[in-house]
Amino acid sequence: MPVADKQTPVGVPSAPAQTVAVSHPDADPAETQEWLDSLEALVSHAGPRRARWVVQRLLQRAGADDIGVAALTRTDYVNTIPVEAEPEHPGDVELEARIEAVNRWNAAVLVSRANRPGVGVGGHIASYASSALLYELGFNQFFRGPDAPGGGDQVFFQGHASPGVYARAYLEGRLSEDDLDSFRQELTGPGRGLPSYPHPRLMPDFWQFPTVSMGLGPIDSIYQARFNRYLAGRGIKDTSQQRVWAFLGDGEMDEVESLGAIGVAAREGLDNLTWVINCNLQRLDGPVRGNGHIIQELEGYFRGAGWNVIKVVWGSAWDELIAKDVDGVLVEALEETPDGQWQTYSVETGAYFREHFWARSPELAAFVEGWSDEQLKDLAMRRGGHDPRKVHAAYAAATTHQGRPSVVIVQTVKGWGLQSFEARNATHQMKKLTKADVKAFRDRLGLPISDEALEADIPPYYKPAEDSPEMQYVRARRAALGGAIPTRNPVSKPLALPGDAAYADLAKGSGKQPVATTMAIVRLIKDLVKDKEIGPRFVPIIPDEARTFGMDALFPTAKIYSPHGQRYEAVDRALLLSYKEAQNGQILHEGISEAGSMASFIAASTSYSTHGEPMIPVYIFYSMFGFQRTGDQLWKLGDQLGRGFVLGATAGRTTLNGEGLQHEDGHSPLIASTNPACVWYDPAWAFEVGHLFRDGLRRMYGEQSEDVFYYFTIYNEPYLQPAQPEGLDVDGLLKGLYRYAPAPELGADAARAQILASGVAMTWAIEAQQLLADDWGVAADVWSATSWTELRREALACDEANLLSPDGEQRVPYVTRKLADTPGPVVAVSDYMRAVQDQIRPWVQHDFVSLGTDGFGLSDTRGALRRHFKVDAASIVVATLQQLAKQGGVKPEAPREAVEKYQLGDIRAAGAGNTLGES
Repeated sequence: MPVADKQTPVGVPSAPAQTVAVSHPDADPAETQEWLDSLEALVSHAGPRRARWVVQRLLQRAGADDIGVAALTRTDYVNTIPVEAEPEHPGDVELEARIEAVNRWNAAVLVSRANRPGVGVGGHIASYASSALLYELGFNQFFRGPDAPGGGDQVFFQGHASPGVYARAYLEGRLSEDDLDSFRQELTGPGRGLPSYPHPRLMPDFWQFPTVSMGLGPIDSIYQARFNRYLAGRGIKDTSQQRVWAFLGDGEMDEVESLGAIGVAAREGLDNLTWVINCNLQRLDGPVRGNGHIIQELEGYFRGAGWNVIKVVWGSAWDELIAKDVDGVLVEALEETPDGQWQTYSVETGAYFREHFWARSPELAAFVEGWSDEQLKDLAMRRGGHDPRKVHAAYAAATTHQGRPSVVIVQTVKGWGLQSFEARNATHQMKKLTKADVKAFRDRLGLPISDEALEADIPPYYKPAEDSPEMQYVRARRAALGGAIPTRNPVSKPLALPGDAAYADLAKGSGKQPVATTMAIVRLIKDLVKDKEIGPRFVPIIPDEARTFGMDALFPTAKIYSPHGQRYEAVDRALLLSYKEAQNGQILHEGISEAGSMASFIAASTSYSTHGEPMIPVYIFYSMFGFQRTGDQLWKLGDQLGRGFVLGATAGRTTLNGEGLQHEDGHSPLIASTNPACVWYDPAWAFEVGHLFRDGLRRMYGEQSEDVFYYFTIYNEPYLQPAQPEGLDVDGLLKGLYRYAPAPELGADAARAQILASGVAMTWAIEAQQLLADDWGVAADVWSATSWTELRREALACDEANLLSPDGEQRVPYVTRKLADTPGPVVAVSDYMRAVQDQIRPWVQHDFVSLGTDGFGLSDTRGALRRHFKVDAASIVVATLQQLAKQGGVKPEAPREAVEKYQLGDIRAAGAGNTLGES
């Protein structure tokens, strides 16, 4: 086989020597020269291999002595923990191996049975087969359950390994055979439907963390560990005994989110976090790094970021060989062999392994002199991740390490134990076991299942007798560790919510002062944070835009959370709104990271379940960078049953007018509408904000709490906020539509129309109402459509009920009933694309037209942009007249006259519009 250049180890690109800056003058040049001469002599007499070994040991010693030398970012391609440092395994290794064999069998059978004739719903066998020991060691020795003193661990299970977790739950008596036979059959299975992957939404008492959207498990586990420290720092809960585990795949590390936040974990010293990366060397299609070493590459990333790195590469069968390698010949050969070749060694014969690896040189061949081909074949498969002693040593080191997060990088064989599956490129897609596969697998695992039982069309599950040593051991170990894992607490304790007084200021309006809805909601949050009952529960989350949104007013009082406190004098310390960090800070300031902010939001929003401590996260951001940028995390938030407030500030296509195309949001409500857990509102007035926020607190944190989260689109454009009208239709406001401004009295013969608007578009609608009355004699009602999406969802529910009961009393959607007796056409407008308003079109029994901001954003004045998109007051007037002209309500030429009167085709004629506020 081709051999890489010996001067450039595989996975490490060649590069010119680095220039290293000298930090200060040499205090003793003569002594320095002696050291340099010694190194040159070592190279000359013992060779580069020996010199490299000595320098590495010196650097390791320097790190241990903490003398300030940069740590190695790459070590030899061997296990990090030497044999002599491995602790004794505390359990019954033989018994644990038998338990592992049972779970391996049941996990594979579960998937195979899910593909029986007439079902065929898929599944994955190979991922768990490669990682079974990694989990079983955790279940038997490390994972603390919810009843453990100080609380349980939080485990992010790799999504494709879910069959193994179900198999373990079956062994523990938590799931039945019928439940297992309902894998991927959540509607039609004979038992409790088991989702394909970890989904708390679908198994709310079982799974805690969705992980199968690659990359989100890693970043979310980091911020979960950080949030645990945040709770402790604020004195809300002692989380010092709890650990966050994340089981990840080597292919998953390609996702940007996987490695993008590892610096956060190191910077914050999250030694309560342990990652286990299963390097079975394969993606779905082929090798992860066929021409390199993924383990070495990952080691460099994590060591460079400041993590404690523990490699588990080779099993115990390699120990004696590596111990004999005094000249480094074997280690050099291991490093020169790329992962793609190791994958081939896994499937080829021992003779092939001898010829292509050991026969490279006489020195290598001498290591295995006298070995049979069968012994060499067995050696090729002995990777560290299948050796309980090696994995236990790594876990023990990781869980006792202090000051830094730990990553255990483990080499395994994908499909291990399944002879026809092992290390094949197609193994991820292999879902069915032939009868020959089943018998060979049974024999390899040593399970007492008869040949007769395996002759059936589908293989049987296997469970030892209840009084067997295996079952007694399983129960004893989980009892000692604090109960079952995974387990999720679906119950949230209700909070004491504030009364009317908290919202009174918003109900009064703003008087003569223009106020944006962003400022209105920020003022409300600042007041609620001061509330003695509920205030400490708030978790403000900011991605480096606090000053834009007015949240900087919280800096001096609530303070910004930092585990290190504030070890510097702030440049603005003399100012009233000085930047202040503290170990008990309430604000999570995430810097320029929407992904990190969302990960913090998810951790805080599910604290009611993970910690029994309901927290109220409030995440405020540029609306364009919410659902569009982190939509996958928001979907995960819904799956994880998170609760809290997501605030899309600077919303709308024309409101943040100066920023242009990338910043102007004209579609986030559409993306939000696809998330069933998201309750979206587009409030126009401050008093609406108060009612909606209050109702959100009730629904998420009251006596009958719901698994939803709220999304408000709020604006940076200041305008006069009216006082709450007398007799306000609060029920309609919450449902999504109420009449805000009745039509002016123009007489019985006046043409009538209905204008529906949301958010900042309400100001255009009010202006259009006046123009229609003054210039055209048209009386238009103006309705505040606080949520087009909630109106649609209620209407869809009515349709579904009517579909199932065609002969029964037919339900009429709220929007239909509300507009049923109103005269004239309906014109719907917002600062979003037309599809937002069009959500309700099927249930409006009037002539209907929508105006919106379809297309990319532009930079200009608000007036110019609104004229460009044809959503300003003049455009609303023309659209209304067009519909009335069709109905005969106004003369046919009225629309044309209006176009000419308002110069609708001339963008400059619109004027600059409102120029207040951030643009």
